[in-house]
Amino acid sequence: MAAQRGTEPGAGAPEVVSGVGVRGGDAPTAAPSTDPAARPRTRWMIPHGLDVAAGLAWRVVLVAAAGATVIYVAGTLSVVLVPVVLALIAASLLAPEAHVMSSRVRWLPHAVATAIVIIAGLAVVGGVFTGVVYAFISGLPQLTSQLTNSFTEIQAWVRTGPLGLNNQQFTQIGDQFLTSLQESQATIAASALGAVGTVGELFTEGLLALFTLIFLIHDGGAIWRFLLKAVPRTVRGRADVAGRRAFASLVGYTRAIIVVAFIDAVTAGIGLWLIGVPLAVPLAALIFFGAFVPTLGAVVSGAVAALVALVSGGITDALLVVLLLLAVQNLEGYILQPLFLGKSIKLHPLAVVLPIACGLVVAGIPGALLAVPLVTVLDTGIRSLTRPGDADVDPASVNPLDPRSARPEFADPTINVGAPDP
Repeated sequence: MAAQRGTEPGAGAPEVVSGVGVRGGDAPTAAPSTDPAARPRTRWMIPHGLDVAAGLAWRVVLVAAAGATVIYVAGTLSVVLVPVVLALIAASLLAPEAHVMSSRVRWLPHAVATAIVIIAGLAVVGGVFTGVVYAFISGLPQLTSQLTNSFTEIQAWVRTGPLGLNNQQFTQIGDQFLTSLQESQATIAASALGAVGTVGELFTEGLLALFTLIFLIHDGGAIWRFLLKAVPRTVRGRADVAGRRAFASLVGYTRAIIVVAFIDAVTAGIGLWLIGVPLAVPLAALIFFGAFVPTLGAVVSGAVAALVALVSGGITDALLVVLLLLAVQNLEGYILQPLFLGKSIKLHPLAVVLPIACGLVVAGIPGALLAVPLVTVLDTGIRSLTRPGDADVDPASVNPLDPRSARPEFADPTINVGAPDP
């Protein structure tokens, strides 16, 4: 009977269904798979948030390490890098003029046009510096006498003012000052020797910048085509367009900042002369050069002008100078910069101040001077690389010597492709 029951269907006899062993009355159970990917994970899984944070962390560390490496290399080669960058900025100002001269005057070789614009540029810069130094030397005696009078007034105030120092105490303070000055003579001498070394270094960097400027103006197009060979052929055309637009933005920025700085200097110089501040011409020149460092340069040059006015004419002249410089800054911020710089660059004020601060920390005054032009070039170049429309633009239609080429809507098919362009 048992054997008979065991053979009856549905009597609980074991069956094999599709390779799955089951017992009678039980649900089918899958056999263990031999595929490792199909096995259930027995180890704990990393939380998704931690996985994303770790991925972002190592990428940020990698980018920061790359940036630190670039900054370190740039700082190590700053003696060479700074003159080259200055020559590039000067080329953005002089190369269009050389190109115009050699293209409109057919009999004039491009080498001669290069020599003419470089000599003219050096003459203008040398004349400006000569005039500033002459005005400073001629106004120095007047400023010295005013400083002496101011020191005498300070002495009288120290004796008769709230401090109430008598002659013996005042003499003792003066002796201590002279003693400390004599003790620092060695430091002053060492600083003088360092200044002589700095002058020699500046002279060497100036020669390097001049040498680089000559070849950037004369062979700028050939140099750029040589650099493009390092770019993969599939994206070479797009990189060419981005580089041309970036240099065009540098041309527009250099022209605009010079015009804005000149108007600021002339306006401030006339105002200082009307107020009666001595050394009005050197102070105007300082305001001119300070305009090349947005925001920070205006503060420094304005503080120097207000200090000279305070020493020479008292608190009234100092307040008048402060009001004058505030008016000049409003004229620059609301009229001149939108009129000239607005067509060349479109940067947020925070994107101007932060690079200047970083450049000042990393490379000092040269870093502050070169921060905004560098950001301008990078902004235009990166925008061109990421803009979909520039992928189909013919590089020959983008003139790097024309500031309009920095805008994506500009393309001139009539450009002479064989013209020497940086």
